[in-house]
Amino acid sequence: MMKDQLQRFLFEDFQIRGEIANADSSFSEITANHNYTEEVSNLMGELLIATTLLTAMLKFEGKITVQLQGDGPVKMAVINANQNLVLRGTASVDGDTKGLSFEQLVGKGHLMISIAPENGERYQGIVALDHKSLSACLENYFKQSEQLPTRIILHANSKDKMQCAGLLLQTLPAKDADIEKHENNFQHVCALAHTLKAQEIYDLEHDELLFRLYHQEEVRLFDEQAITYQCSCSTERCLSSLASIQPEEILEILKERGAIEMHCEYCATDYRFEINDLQVLLVDTHNQQH
Repeated sequence: MMKDQLQRFLFEDFQIRGEIANADSSFSEITANHNYTEEVSNLMGELLIATTLLTAMLKFEGKITVQLQGDGPVKMAVINANQNLVLRGTASVDGDTKGLSFEQLVGKGHLMISIAPENGERYQGIVALDHKSLSACLENYFKQSEQLPTRIILHANSKDKMQCAGLLLQTLPAKDADIEKHENNFQHVCALAHTLKAQEIYDLEHDELLFRLYHQEEVRLFDEQAITYQCSCSTERCLSSLASIQPEEILEILKERGAIEMHCEYCATDYRFEINDLQVLLVDTHNQQH
């Protein structure tokens, strides 16, 4: 089984949709160059899977950002993704995080979900981080902003080997007037989902897992979508940002430090530019000096 993939599914007889995802390789890459504790790594794994599940709900080309900001040791944790499930992420940590729960890691703060279509207006939704898990905070977000009952199950394990996986279940608008039956169907599929053990969702093929859960129901599983980790930093992007600085200021920094160093918070790549690397930005200044 390719371990970085998402699949949507639909219950044929219920007005309920779902998604299931695994992202082991992306989880490994997103934490690789950071000295995260097991607790912070697991939080990043859950956030990675959660963002993947939310990204799959986009009905347009664009980007989504899921960000936690709080007053706990994890000051900020963020995952960015686009409609093709290309993701990157980072966390800002200050303090000891060993042995801490989700609530203790993030403290009091907010969960922010920002959606930026390539064409159209940007949208941002915010809810308080006032539940005991990331999944519960996300379910609260859907309850408040979308008014759609949603159940989210997230698992991440960075102790034995890098594994993260998740499941999302969400009601669709009821076609008939029997709201009570609709709600009972949703409670039924959610109750079965909560019988899942973490190892099952890590290891089983998606079709096997869904059959094990819902063999008495008609479930349509759609084609898989690949999940990819990719940081957008590059030498070219660094030079582009340096182009906003006046050439005289660049020369002053080079004179003082010998080089300009830049660090990517996402992938922890360091970039170093000496005067020979920056000639394209200094042409005007050299022309004026001669």
